[in-house]
Amino acid sequence: MFASLSDRLSATFKQLRGKGRLTEADIDETVREIRIALLDADVALPVVREFCARIKERALGSEVSAALNPAQQIIKIVNEELIGILGGETRRLKFAKNPPTVILLAGLQGAGKTTLAGKLAVHLRAQGHQPMLVAADLQRPNAVDQLKIVGQQANTVVFAPEPGNGVGDPVKVTREAMKFAKDKQHDIVIVDTAGRLAIDSELMDQLAKVKAEAKPDETLLVIDAMTGQDAINTAETFARDIGIDAVVLTKLDGDARGGAALSVATITGKPIIFASTGEKLTDFEIFHPDRMASRILDLGDLLTLIEQAEQNLDKEQTEKFAKKVKAGEDFTLTDFMQQMQQLRKMGSMTKMLGMLPGMADMKKQIENVDEKEIDRVEAIISSMTPTERENPKLLNGSRRARIATGSGMQVSDVNSLMDRFVLAQKMMKQMAAGGSIPGMPPMPGMRAPQQKKVQKPGKGAKKSGNPAKRAGQESGIELEAPSATLSEIPSAFRDFLK
Repeated sequence: MFASLSDRLSATFKQLRGKGRLTEADIDETVREIRIALLDADVALPVVREFCARIKERALGSEVSAALNPAQQIIKIVNEELIGILGGETRRLKFAKNPPTVILLAGLQGAGKTTLAGKLAVHLRAQGHQPMLVAADLQRPNAVDQLKIVGQQANTVVFAPEPGNGVGDPVKVTREAMKFAKDKQHDIVIVDTAGRLAIDSELMDQLAKVKAEAKPDETLLVIDAMTGQDAINTAETFARDIGIDAVVLTKLDGDARGGAALSVATITGKPIIFASTGEKLTDFEIFHPDRMASRILDLGDLLTLIEQAEQNLDKEQTEKFAKKVKAGEDFTLTDFMQQMQQLRKMGSMTKMLGMLPGMADMKKQIENVDEKEIDRVEAIISSMTPTERENPKLLNGSRRARIATGSGMQVSDVNSLMDRFVLAQKMMKQMAAGGSIPGMPPMPGMRAPQQKKVQKPGKGAKKSGNPAKRAGQESGIELEAPSATLSEIPSAFRDFLK
């Protein structure tokens, strides 16, 4: 969603790199470009004005003028201000002291409330809760049936005594749901309410009555992030007339410009608590303003990537593989296939690659990632004998032809896989020897980059313009530069960038 904004900001910051000192004209030009980028992203005008004013004020202050690298300091300021307009701190759900905790979902029709109810139920079940869904949307055709299907997919109880389609009283359903939840010991009740195509008095009156009956601990406004400025108007009206506690953004994986996400927290004064990032019930995450700001500025989101790995990867298999690498044992094709299968558990490769730092320059390759590549890798390796998987050196021409026929692939596909496997083997050997993954910082427990002695510059000798490198020259010690570039990501990911 933020691809266009991220590209514009990255291009703006590139113009600052290499400048040892920023003039007021440089800062004015940078702020102007940022303003244009935000307006183009459909961010609310009041938010843009305040945001740019804060950046300019801080950029003209001592924190930039006294910095060794003013360009990086500008990026730091923009990052901090982005975090501010996105809500500042991560907002968590507030649970009732005496269960059940009642969560009321409000919003317009088509915002994704019903699907969001299922995603929230899955998220809460993973934390050990026993949620229950309440079908209080009795207006929209088939809304009750849809919630029942979603509840079945989420393995969650759905309380739906009325058929809907204009039949039934949502207030009565809500009242009965509270009693049912207490009797059946559900500690969380998620109420799916009715919406309209536009805000009207009937919607607001009905929602106010349902809220009064439910007495929710959390009233979450569900907003379609693709609706732009209209989402801001909707949020303001709900916040004023009904009262909301937080905002949930849906369809954050869409191709809209993202203005709603960057405006709603500042305009309503209410934080964004969750984000829906896809169609699956697992495409749901807690909204972290700092991580979202990092994604926008192409600084990556490794924390979310690590969390997804912890939730989806087989810990026993991962620990076994880590011990094997540490012991310096050979990396086999069986290991290669298992690592690919582990990656698939984490979800979309495109999303995961987008969370790595510095991937803006590889956007086209990421967009063209073939998600079925793992299936082809698995088919090829499965067509090998156990001996061949453990000892790939046995794979001569005739064996490769047999494997290609057995997997339904071409010999060139088998050769391509083996080339990538050799690169992965080299990387594993480097890690076992105490090095780091190419293009990535040293892993915990691995040796840091080796220091090398450099000759101190003599009188009249040319000194480096890089402050850190110049300090190394003067001290006689300089950090050895990494041989890899940022574009050299781990081979397990790089295999998909063709």
